Amino acid sequence: MTAAPAPGGPAIDAAINHPTRLTVVAFLSACDEAEFATVRAGCRVSDSVLSKIASALEGIGYLAVRKGYVGKRPRTWLSLTPDGRQALALHVAALQDIAATARRAGAAAEDTRS
Repeated sequence: MTAAPAPGGPAIDAAINHPTRLTVVAFLSACDEAEFATVRAGCRVSDSVLSKIASALEGIGYLAVRKGYVGKRPRTWLSLTPDGRQALALHVAALQDIAATARRAGAAAEDTRS
């Protein structure tokens, strides 16, 4: 599901390119592990949306899901795997590369008009 790297740089990762998935992955990158409800609230998504995202990301090895109890109440915790953290880093690098390339092209176009 990961896009092939462009020559000389990282590639956009199709698995986390959608803004909601990217939000969840970015949120989880700031912690070791977070309770499902905390991620849901922090990312401003519904239970069903987060559940679908978590299942998809777990399926490709980017996310780990741990279930347990706090007292008698069931809880679910989410965390990024090392592969998920690497995917985010490469994805962000690819976005930064796209932005830098566009800025350079814009500056070059401006220079030719001057």
